[in-house]
Amino acid sequence: MSVREVGFDIPFGRIAGLRGGTADGPKVLALHGWLDNAASFLPLSAHFPELDLVMLDLPGHGHSAHLGAGADYNLLVTVNAVLDVADALGWERFAVLGHSMGAGIGSILAASLPQRVARLVAIEALGALAEEPERTTTRLREAVAAARALASKKLRVFPDLAAPIRARMQANQLSEPSARLLVERGVVAVDGGFTWSSDPRLTLPAMQRMTEAQVRQLIAGIECPTRVVFADPPQTYLPEPLRSERAALLPRGELTVLPGSHHLHMEAPAAVAAAIGGFFLA
Repeated sequence: MSVREVGFDIPFGRIAGLRGGTADGPKVLALHGWLDNAASFLPLSAHFPELDLVMLDLPGHGHSAHLGAGADYNLLVTVNAVLDVADALGWERFAVLGHSMGAGIGSILAASLPQRVARLVAIEALGALAEEPERTTTRLREAVAAARALASKKLRVFPDLAAPIRARMQANQLSEPSARLLVERGVVAVDGGFTWSSDPRLTLPAMQRMTEAQVRQLIAGIECPTRVVFADPPQTYLPEPLRSERAALLPRGELTVLPGSHHLHMEAPAAVAAAIGGFFLA
């Protein structure tokens, strides 16, 4: 699939992305994981030339704008930005393909706007990260302390791309080609080399999360057909049997588990494409 750069000027700021496929094909918005970018979906996109696939750099990621000074990232900021992009595209109804954080955002979109989200493919996440109510005060203290300390931290400058590529390979169990895709779109040139283009505020812990009961209620409210793809072994943030229990709550859900790592849509795109099959075409 050939892809081209696209951009959308919305109230948040400029949202960048990649678009490929067939102009009159099924409309699909692809939402990447935390600290990734639109290039995350390039290996998988090659298997779906029949789609009109728009792969976004979410707010603060890749080539997209950062929030203004003093503002904090939260789910509502991202959900509204995604909807503004859909409006800019003229898409009243569309499907969502999400990985990790993007799958969580897609879950919220599907539950809150059933009239707009026609189908959902969720890779390596479903719902949102949950928090025990007993940790409310602890989480608030940690989040405020981290936010106050961020201003004193200096951005790391890499002399060339080799070092950030190695860093992504080690942090995410990625092959060199996959890490390179993310790094080439995820850095910006500065004096002395390169630094990450993502907003440092994205690394701050959230001040508040849903409880598990709230997440489960959200998932049960996803009315559209949903296909979930998990990697085996599971991630620590969504272990078994929790993730299977969540998937079972979907009114119209299907679950596939494939051997692989967290970025299996990049490392094993053919297997993930086979698991998705003609889902978006139905």
